[in-house]
Amino acid sequence: MGSGGIHLSLPSKMREKIEYWLMLAVARGLGRMPRGLGRWLAGLLAWGVYRWMSRLRRVGERNLGLALPALTAAERDCILQGVFRHLGWQLVEFCRMPRYTAENTRGWIRTEGLEHYVAAQARGKGVLVLTGHLGAWELSSFYHSLMGYPMGMVIRPLDNRRLDDFVNGIRCMHGNKVLPKDEFARGLLTAMHAGETVGILMDTNMTPPQGVFARFFGVAACTASGLARVALKTGAAVLPGFLLWEPGEGQYVLHFGPELVMARSGDAEADILAATQQCNDALESWIRRYPDQWLWIHRRWKTRLAGEPKIY
Repeated sequence: MGSGGIHLSLPSKMREKIEYWLMLAVARGLGRMPRGLGRWLAGLLAWGVYRWMSRLRRVGERNLGLALPALTAAERDCILQGVFRHLGWQLVEFCRMPRYTAENTRGWIRTEGLEHYVAAQARGKGVLVLTGHLGAWELSSFYHSLMGYPMGMVIRPLDNRRLDDFVNGIRCMHGNKVLPKDEFARGLLTAMHAGETVGILMDTNMTPPQGVFARFFGVAACTASGLARVALKTGAAVLPGFLLWEPGEGQYVLHFGPELVMARSGDAEADILAATQQCNDALESWIRRYPDQWLWIHRRWKTRLAGEPKIY
């Protein structure tokens, strides 16, 4: 029995090593080549993946048909190609992040609305940055820390521990911290009581009881309610934050929107649902402005209300 257990564990360990070394090779290769060349290669790879990964493409088409039904087939295709292109560009940025400094990013990243963040931070009750898989989300928190504003990030650990350590080592080079999802509530409350900042990706499909159903592009979507619960409990500020590619400028812009004002009626569950809906509305408004930079290939509406048919 003992030798059988060892035999069964070897393939998993070997797979982890192969994944780690492959990622390391890609990261070093893309990280060392000129940024323009890396983005061109990543764009070429993204186009191939878009054509090859028909399952993901179908999910994207289904989501776009559900959320933006007025789009033509050609418009949906254009948006989805943009999604894959921006994912490729983000891979390049992630691989180059260890080389970035406040000085060498000044010519192609700027901030807009930073005053909203500074004012929220000054209140001393903590800041919850409402964000999602829109734009360059990995570079967003990294750049924020690079400019002297480190933050916590709620992230699901990767199954490959070696790879997880490698990725988090880059994410946290300038003071950021990772809050694992299994310690979500405790970590958030501790951070808010300490007046810290935490970014939360709030645009993924959830299941009850971690999620509540709120409208997203007019369709009921099971949405994480933890941000709303913590904000209402602690008085922490909530404001949208996204690092988005601005084609007209040829650069990324880290946008901070105005703080969301969350009302309290005395009915705790109703307040949580209303605050969660506010977050979804804010996310939707930003996605509508930059539709080709959101992760449409995620099965966002997978969890359904009782009795409703499956979407995917």
